[in-house]
Amino acid sequence: MQQLEIINILQNNLKFSANDVEKLKKFIEILLFENQKHNLIGKSTESVIWERHILDSAQIVNFIDFKSSLLADLGSGAGFPGLVLAIFNKNPNFHVKLYEKSPIKRVFLKKVIKLLSIKADVANNIYDHPLKANIIVSRAFKKLEEILKISREMNKKPHKIIILKGKNAQEEINRLSLTTNYSYKIKNSITNTDSKIIIFEVT
Repeated sequence: MQQLEIINILQNNLKFSANDVEKLKKFIEILLFENQKHNLIGKSTESVIWERHILDSAQIVNFIDFKSSLLADLGSGAGFPGLVLAIFNKNPNFHVKLYEKSPIKRVFLKKVIKLLSIKADVANNIYDHPLKANIIVSRAFKKLEEILKISREMNKKPHKIIILKGKNAQEEINRLSLTTNYSYKIKNSITNTDSKIIIFEVT
């Protein structure tokens, strides 16, 4: 998909505002500049950044209740999906927390948050404190079993987990079905026919 087509989807289908799109453009500009010095995203994905990273992250806004209080992005990397969701958010009482172990990526995330005045903050170790999140999101982080283990151990309150998975999604889902009683829904990704969005409700 071309950039203009993706922006059209963001604004018309996913309800990103014109101001949101401008922030996304600035975010991409900063990211591509910093990626020349640090490996924040794969070099091969730079040319398809709007589809591979922005739209892939943005598509989950339809599954998020922005009236909740705290969203935790586990393994945020260069800010996907967490920063994209924080840019979309309009609720002053809704907060996004980005968990990232790489010091270089944490510095980058803090820089973007400051430059673009995004309501979010950055944390290091997900095991340091209870997450206390209403919603947990994750993209290209760990296997499903490990994410659910973190959810059980570090986030005691009822919450939703939204996980973006790539080409091995179905294999992980099949394996998970044998080891958990969690109920979940599977949605198709709009960016890749092999990818899935897996949504858990943890009570």
